[in-house]
Amino acid sequence: MSHGHHHTLAPSTQGTVMLNIGEGIGALIIHTDGQWHGHEIEVSRAAAPTERKHAAVRARHVHGGVSYCVLIDDLPEDRYLIWHDAAEPLARVEVRGGAVTEYTWPAEAVPGRGHVPP
Repeated sequence: MSHGHHHTLAPSTQGTVMLNIGEGIGALIIHTDGQWHGHEIEVSRAAAPTERKHAAVRARHVHGGVSYCVLIDDLPEDRYLIWHDAAEPLARVEVRGGAVTEYTWPAEAVPGRGHVPP
């Protein structure tokens, strides 16, 4: 599925991620296994499941190794669905203003949007 977005999948290094969070605005980090590098994961407000944001799993070089995750910031405080595929949500999380919510993607679940070409 093409959605017109260009993704840069180069790894992030320490100190290169800046989050837009604050009063009423939070962020969501979805940790994954390295096998999902390049796959996209979608999220939506629970009350508006067809209005989705997505991001690709990226390698992030951190102290002590590599972390694979999706990072979505600038999310209004609310309940969100993390989508397994186009039709089925995998999880429900609460995003709070001024905070980062973290979720760990189950190893056996394949992200549904497919792989983003390099």
